[in-house]
Amino acid sequence: MARRDEPQQSRAELRERVLTALRELLRERTFDTLSVADIITAAGVSRASFYFYFAGKQAVLAELVRRAVGAGHEAAQPWVQAAADPRETLRAGIDAGAELWLANAAVLRAIVETWASDPQLRELWLAQMETFTDATITRIEADRRANPAVAARLDGVDVQALAASLTWTGERLYYLAACGVPPFDDRAVLVDTLTHLWVSALYD
Repeated sequence: MARRDEPQQSRAELRERVLTALRELLRERTFDTLSVADIITAAGVSRASFYFYFAGKQAVLAELVRRAVGAGHEAAQPWVQAAADPRETLRAGIDAGAELWLANAAVLRAIVETWASDPQLRELWLAQMETFTDATITRIEADRRANPAVAARLDGVDVQALAASLTWTGERLYYLAACGVPPFDDRAVLVDTLTHLWVSALYD
């Protein structure tokens, strides 16, 4: 019945139905076990409609991932833009990141678990993670220019490698939390640990 209603629905609505269908399917199944047919059935759209918007299931996941990453950048803005005390904004950003990962756990688990074996998703996830690394580098360089103590602390340090290490550590711990793995399933422990790592590396 849903497919007969397609002409009355806007293109945006149909597209959102596909995205919502994959998000919901990932709550119960892994990405590698899902087919385009599964997504079409769950979304209640025609095959033609699906392929009008998406080249394949990887493209659907990619859109969901980009949305989550965009929200992650918004959460990090107070620290990236040096809006207040760096320790406070770091902690707030890390806590918001934890909330974001939990809210998007199924989608983010899917990308973390599949990017290494899928060339399309590998390119996507490496590029998305690089945006976080680049934002971290921008803030570190700003701190080095504005704060002699930070400049001295990071003298001789490969800032790109440091920034990448911090962002990828965050990815791994958020992923473990999203999977319910102790002790990171405790949000307070997760936030405390990541805050300590970032602050110790950059400011203390």
